[in-house]
Amino acid sequence: MKPSKSVFSVDNASSLDHNGVTSREVAWRVLLAVAAGAYANLALERELGRNFLLPGDSGLATELAYGSIRRRLTLDYWLNQLGKIPTSKQSPPLRWLLHIGLYQLLFIERVPSAAAINSTVEIAKRCGLKSLAPVVNGILRNAHRIQQSGLPLIVPDKLSSKLSVTHSLPEWLVRKLLVWRSQSGLEAFTLACNDSPQIDLRINPLRASREQVLKDFIAKGINAQPLPELPQGIQVSGRLGNLQTLPGFQTGHWCVQDRAAQWISPLLDVQPGHRVLDACAAPGGKSTHLAEIMGNTGELWAIDRSKGRLHRVRDNAQRLGLTIINTLLADGTTLLYKKPEWHQTFDRILIDAPCSGLGTLARHPDARWRINDSNIETLVQTQCQLLARLILLLKPGGRLVYATCTVNPEENEDQVSNFLNSTTAWSCLFQQTRWPSPIYGNGFFAAIFES
Repeated sequence: MKPSKSVFSVDNASSLDHNGVTSREVAWRVLLAVAAGAYANLALERELGRNFLLPGDSGLATELAYGSIRRRLTLDYWLNQLGKIPTSKQSPPLRWLLHIGLYQLLFIERVPSAAAINSTVEIAKRCGLKSLAPVVNGILRNAHRIQQSGLPLIVPDKLSSKLSVTHSLPEWLVRKLLVWRSQSGLEAFTLACNDSPQIDLRINPLRASREQVLKDFIAKGINAQPLPELPQGIQVSGRLGNLQTLPGFQTGHWCVQDRAAQWISPLLDVQPGHRVLDACAAPGGKSTHLAEIMGNTGELWAIDRSKGRLHRVRDNAQRLGLTIINTLLADGTTLLYKKPEWHQTFDRILIDAPCSGLGTLARHPDARWRINDSNIETLVQTQCQLLARLILLLKPGGRLVYATCTVNPEENEDQVSNFLNSTTAWSCLFQQTRWPSPIYGNGFFAAIFES
């Protein structure tokens, strides 16, 4: 296997920030944190917060951290062929540092090989791995020689194992994808999931127009363009740095939301004055979208069982100037017991159900290593309970949308079929799965129910 390379640019990016912490070291520390159980996005946010980096440096740190996590399995196979000690027996600091160096050599086109090797060796010297610096240097130089010679990675003969190594996906997931999509569909899926996703924003029409936000961005030299078929969506690219410093963030002109997620809220067909329930709301992207569509008129309850994540819903609503959003700490599966007076009182209900997240592997690089068949079985049970119990809160003639960010039929089409087989009181007007792609963003599923 000869890996394809990202065209990520490091032109004019500094090698050190003013604290002397390289973007590569930040990425390495993210990998250490993720290996210890942290979520990649939170670990990256924490490390970037600790170290001031120029936009080019923070972009490189993000690409190295997320890319190395996505390609973990492939990188391990390379290291097992390059070194004498298998990765399973290497110390975590050495293993993840080698991942950072090797990822640059194999997958980033515009990082010079000398910079990739020398910077990785330098981190080893100053971060407690000085005695192993010659090992790091030798393995990476050997990798560079093999890469230059065009010799491929030796992969298993078994199809599912070979595809697992080639695309850096768990083998259980590869086997499922071959059933769901065939090998050609799997290739398209992995291409999307191993790519670095674009950053999408949703304009708050109560405070700004898309045209004005685009003008503001372009005036600041920021690459921005409208998203087709999404009236409030735009895509931004380039060296953005901290998104909170971009024009319009503090004044609530926009929020970050993947283009796929922007398709969901309009399916509810909410109207000003409606009473709406967002049953699994945090961090609030769809709650705020619904409130914007409602013209900030009516009543919207955002429910979540995570106190910390519910704070983010309130913070986002406040920044966007949305006053109709109420928050409640609760579990959707037991909400009717907690609020019996809510029986048949909502015009619209959104169940953005907890799921395996298989449609968001590009944006959440560590998700592929966290989920397994056992997790999915538990999630399916929870999804079934949410749908069966929350629909009892819907008014006669109301509408419920069940949505996930996965492409797993067990969590999507099968849930719809099982629910409809259990009752004659409801019908499904529409259901669709969209697989992850550069056009549609994350993969997702949505189904519309009415009585």
